[in-house]
Amino acid sequence: MSDFERSRADMVETQIAGRGVSDEAVLDAMRGVRREDFVETGFEEFAYEDSALPLTEGQTISQPYVVARMIEAAELKAVDRVLEVGTGSGYSAAVLSLIAQHVFTIERHQALGETARDRLAAMGFANVTVRIGDGSLGWPEEAPFDAIIVAAGGPSLPLALRDQLEIGGRLVIPVGDRRSQRLLRIVRLDAKRFEEEDLGAVAFVPLIGSQGWQNGGSGHQDRNRRPPALPQKIAQAAEDLPDPDDPAFGEFFDRFADRRVLLLGEASHGTSEFYRARAAITRRMIEKHGFTIVAVEADWPDAASVNRYIRNLPLEPGQEAPFKRFPTWMWRNTDFDDFLKWLRTHNSTVDRQTSFHGLDLYNMRGAIASILAYLDEVDPDAAAIARERYGCLTPWHHDPAIYGRAVLTESYRSCEAAVVAQCRDLLEKELRYASDNGADFLDASQNARLVAAAEQYYRVMYYGGPHAWNLRDRHMFETLDHVLAASGPEAKAVVWAHNSHIGDARHTEMGRVRDELNIGQLCRERFGADAASIGFGTNTGTVAAASRWDGPVEFMTVRPSSEESAERCFHLAGRPRCMVDFSRHHALTEALAEPRLQRFIGVIYRPESELLSHYAQASISKQYDAYVWLDQTRAVTPLPAAEAVHDGPETFPFGL
Repeated sequence: MSDFERSRADMVETQIAGRGVSDEAVLDAMRGVRREDFVETGFEEFAYEDSALPLTEGQTISQPYVVARMIEAAELKAVDRVLEVGTGSGYSAAVLSLIAQHVFTIERHQALGETARDRLAAMGFANVTVRIGDGSLGWPEEAPFDAIIVAAGGPSLPLALRDQLEIGGRLVIPVGDRRSQRLLRIVRLDAKRFEEEDLGAVAFVPLIGSQGWQNGGSGHQDRNRRPPALPQKIAQAAEDLPDPDDPAFGEFFDRFADRRVLLLGEASHGTSEFYRARAAITRRMIEKHGFTIVAVEADWPDAASVNRYIRNLPLEPGQEAPFKRFPTWMWRNTDFDDFLKWLRTHNSTVDRQTSFHGLDLYNMRGAIASILAYLDEVDPDAAAIARERYGCLTPWHHDPAIYGRAVLTESYRSCEAAVVAQCRDLLEKELRYASDNGADFLDASQNARLVAAAEQYYRVMYYGGPHAWNLRDRHMFETLDHVLAASGPEAKAVVWAHNSHIGDARHTEMGRVRDELNIGQLCRERFGADAASIGFGTNTGTVAAASRWDGPVEFMTVRPSSEESAERCFHLAGRPRCMVDFSRHHALTEALAEPRLQRFIGVIYRPESELLSHYAQASISKQYDAYVWLDQTRAVTPLPAAEAVHDGPETFPFGL
């Protein structure tokens, strides 16, 4: 079996059947079409990922699960004649052709349509007919149809398509605004009666045509819903900010000083201004408002090394330099290094020191090593048992993702029970260990939790869906909760994480469409008004990022924000650096509550497919309590890699 065949089989079982699609005809058809033959050149390796992929003309090949779900909703029979609107690459038409008697498919882009026609013919899909034209008008000459499937979102239900349904026919179509829609299933009961069913939230490219959106994708409803003066409203409400290096910058955020948790975002993991702005705010919260915890989107073991440095504690024997794994520039950069040096100096002058903690769970290898080192010192017998239990994980220390593949086969068994048992045993001994050294116990017990969560994470990531993301963010939230509890009821924490983690997921596409949650949502549910989230955005500049996972750092130009994005509204407001406090400007808050495109750049940035790979529908004002705008930004300056930490305090923690 080839890699593509294996990936295709896994896709059907995990992404499609695993999410509830049960029609065997649909599952067999999805198994029978080679998706790698329908994607753009260079994207073959991503053919079976759980996502849409870009095509020419700004179009997409839909997410496999969505294709299967829509076809299942159409309840196709072998004798059916089907109309598809939006041929794209021809992939969905090929799948439909393995179920129905004949497929008629319409594509408005001539180049796409002709390519799809040639591809389908060459591959032997003889029962598919392709037409170039306005899909919103349907195909009257071939009507009526037993089923119609529309792969683009319209502002309303096109009457032409509805009227071309056979009695008993099914129409599946996304309807809503340009940014998000509801997937509707329309059944024609008789000549004049139709039954409508809402199948949930989706996000499709716009349906352009006479009974869809106007050319370019905007119609009269769209214009009426979006006040043209939104940038002016932003300009009127925004408070100008000084440069992040100006001592006055942090004072603008004193209004959030009464919160127990202050979450600070970033629109990318490689932008200098975001690091410097968060550092300025955090310094202010520590110096003037009693915050004593900094928790970041980083691995616990690496952050524990940093914590020892900033608190002037001795190095652990054989301590490695932290943040050596991809993406090294995310924390090994000059801006973050400057902040750590400030924290170290500050802690040397106060009685109640500020601690530094990582919330993330990726570094399983480092976590296990830390647990074993701790147990070797305090309980050698327990260390021996732990080594035996963790032994089943050792083959995957350096590439935990391989463990996710392994547990899907019968040759391997999950380590979950052993890892959870180890975590439980360590926690049960809390009273005895904590009486010796409470701070070390917090470190070891959290590492045990990390391993238990990471084992699950690397297993479920191969099943697709929201499970892996939700497991990771729940772990990060629970880690924050444990640190706060260990620090006492008066403890206050600043959290640094990506916008996608600290904004309330319920008001984003990830929450509404993909059932994903995040730290921001969980903090609001847990702490209520005692938590505040501040998002960050930019229009253009440069960013440090990679083109692929585990790739080298590159310094890329950030494309100007999309015309349809919230970022473009802030750019047009003409404020180089500003903040909007959503609690103080009701009218603007309401205007920005409407979902718009929002850009999310992580450690990977692909400018050539930016609209598809880095934008999602989200409500700016509902996600965050405030939003900081930095119109033009530049990349962080990475620090050179180091193999080990040296003894001198000037070189620790980065060993430079």
